[in-house]
Amino acid sequence: MLLSTKDLKYQMQERRLEKLMKRFVRPYQVKKIILINAIELDLPSTVKIHLVVNVSRVYRYKDQVEDQRKKWPSPVIINREEEYKVEKILNKRKFREKNRYLV
Repeated sequence: MLLSTKDLKYQMQERRLEKLMKRFVRPYQVKKIILINAIELDLPSTVKIHLVVNVSRVYRYKDQVEDQRKKWPSPVIINREEEYKVEKILNKRKFREKNRYLV
């Protein structure tokens, strides 16, 4: 289960801006289910909150599916610079006075 950072804001000193903080942190194991709306997590001693949390503060952790992320092709080195071979240009648009291409 991923734990919400809503209760951990004061403990996360490295991130000062709330907008830039992660919404959920690491997957933790569930020790036991206390009630319908409360579970006990296996938290390390560095996390200074109570072990029993409300289910609204946790989110089920899902592993990434294989090949979910696109693997970028390896670049071709020409004249000591990395370049990519384009198979086909699918679309072109102008964004902030520069051309952008969908390849």
